[in-house]
Amino acid sequence: MQRMGMMIGLQPGKVDEYKRLHAAVWPEILDLISRCNIKNYSIFLREPENLLFGVWEYHGSDFEADMAKMAADPKNQEWWSFCIPCQKPLDTRKEGEWWAMMDEVFHMD
Repeated sequence: MQRMGMMIGLQPGKVDEYKRLHAAVWPEILDLISRCNIKNYSIFLREPENLLFGVWEYHGSDFEADMAKMAADPKNQEWWSFCIPCQKPLDTRKEGEWWAMMDEVFHMD
């Protein structure tokens, strides 16, 4: 198992819409996340800066393949069509990232 974290911003005026979307995530999306070996997934919001922090446990053996599977799913593409316009990627993210991945520097069970 690998713990992973990521950050992104929210567009001004999109906070309420993003909260509404995530208060009722579509069952197909929840199932897809599970099938892509992600467990214990949370997204936190820091206002008024409007920064999102996502953290989860990856229980698979090929993260890139699981993320490609997730990205290719038509229902997920539809879900993203609602979520992506709300998001504001960090200027400092790496090439190819939408959410900026983070390094774990501390953990305690």
